[in-house]
Amino acid sequence: MAHDTLQSDDLSVPAGVFVQATRVEAKGHFIYVSGLTSRNRDGSVFGVGDIRAQTTHILENLRKILATAGATLDDVCRVVVYVTDMDDFAAIHEVRAQFFVEARPASTMVEVSRLVHPDMKIEIEATAHVRN
Repeated sequence: MAHDTLQSDDLSVPAGVFVQATRVEAKGHFIYVSGLTSRNRDGSVFGVGDIRAQTTHILENLRKILATAGATLDDVCRVVVYVTDMDDFAAIHEVRAQFFVEARPASTMVEVSRLVHPDMKIEIEATAHVRN
């Protein structure tokens, strides 16, 4: 694991698959992953209308991108999630729980009026830290 979890007992426990904060030592390298949407290789939208399918597809693609640098999802220390419907919060976190098992990232989720394509329901950007 490339980061340590910080938790203040004076605050409530996070309501999803994330932590209050993470501490990352500077030794090693960071990977900044641009916002990922649920696109097939041909550019078409994957999982139209299905937040679970779109979230799964994005996190599988995130795993593939990290692997190109020798990293894993356990190295992700922060994610920013953009959704078009905050009512999808629980479903998104059900999926996230399958991917972020050992190390949970710090996280921000924001509802936006739209994403780059009207059939997209979610976009996720990530920061990973890999110790050398």
